[in-house]
Amino acid sequence: MYYIGIDLGGTKIKAGIVDEDGRIIKKHSIPTGRTRKSEEIVNDICRIIKMLLEDTNISEADICSVGIGSPGSLDRERGVIIANFNLGFRYVDIRDAIQKVISVPVYVENDANCAAVAESIAGVAKGLDYAVLITIGTGIGGGIIINNKLYIGSNGAAAELGHIVLCMNGEACTCGRNGCWEAYSSATALIRQTKAAALENPSSKILELVDNDMDKIDAKTVFDAAKLGDETAIKVVDRYIDILAEGLANIVNIFQPDVIAIGGGVSKEGENLLAPLREKMKGRTFFVGDLKNTQIVTAKMGNDAGIVGAALISKRM
Repeated sequence: MYYIGIDLGGTKIKAGIVDEDGRIIKKHSIPTGRTRKSEEIVNDICRIIKMLLEDTNISEADICSVGIGSPGSLDRERGVIIANFNLGFRYVDIRDAIQKVISVPVYVENDANCAAVAESIAGVAKGLDYAVLITIGTGIGGGIIINNKLYIGSNGAAAELGHIVLCMNGEACTCGRNGCWEAYSSATALIRQTKAAALENPSSKILELVDNDMDKIDAKTVFDAAKLGDETAIKVVDRYIDILAEGLANIVNIFQPDVIAIGGGVSKEGENLLAPLREKMKGRTFFVGDLKNTQIVTAKMGNDAGIVGAALISKRM
C-alpha cells in the first residue's frame, strides 16, 4: 500500500507517493503562486495528485491516505486549513476538495510536525520512542515525538518551541511577545545580528564576502566569515550558538528525548554548528550519573521531509 504526501509551501507545492517505509516512489513539484485565490491552489493540489497516480499506474485502491502539511492554524477533525498566512488561506476545506478527486482518508497537519514524523519513520529518529525536531528558518519550528507518536497537545497547537521566552522584555518577536527563542535563534535573527555587526565593524570580512551589499547577507555569510578567522564574525557565531544552546537545553530538560534533530538552512553548517553547540550544552541539561545524554544531530530527510511526513502522518497519530 502507498500514501500521498503534499508539502504546501509558499513557493512550491511538492507532492509524492510514498511507501510504508518512507521511500518516495514518485514526486512532482509545481509553483504555488501564492498570490492566487485559494481555490486555484487547491485545484493544483488535486491536479498534482492525479499526475502522480497516472505517472505511476498506481490505482486509488492502492492508496491508504493523503496527507497535507501546511504552516498555520488547522482543524484536523474537519480537514480545514483555518489560516495559512503565507498563502492568505482562511477556512479552506481542503479535505472535501481532495476527496472529490480520490476517495481516501485525508489528513491535515502542521508542516513542522510532518517533518518530525518523517525523521521518526525514515530519518535520524527511526526506531526511537522520544525525539524532537527543530527547524531553523524564517522562524523556529518544532515537532515532538513521544512514545513513538506525534504530540500535538489538547488543542492541537503544541510544539511552538520557538516561542519559549529566554529573555523577559527582550527582542520583539513576530508572535507579539518579547524575548522568544525565535527572536534570537532563527535564521532571520542571525541575519539581523550579522548586519548589525557588519555596520558596527565595516572592516569585517562579512561585508567583503557580500561585495559591501548588505542585502546579500544571509544566514551562511557569518559562518563563512568566521571560517576565514574574522573576529567580528566569530563573536556573532559564538553568541548565536550560545543562545541556541540555551533554548535546546530547555527542550532537553522538559522532554528528555533520545535525539534532537536540527533541520532548516542553518543546519547545513553541520559540525561547524553542532560541535560547539554540544559543548555549550554541557552543564545546562539535567543528567545525573549514568543517564543517557540526548544526541544532537542534523536532520536527515532534508527537502523530502514535508512530503514523507505528510504522507505518513496517520502512522504517528
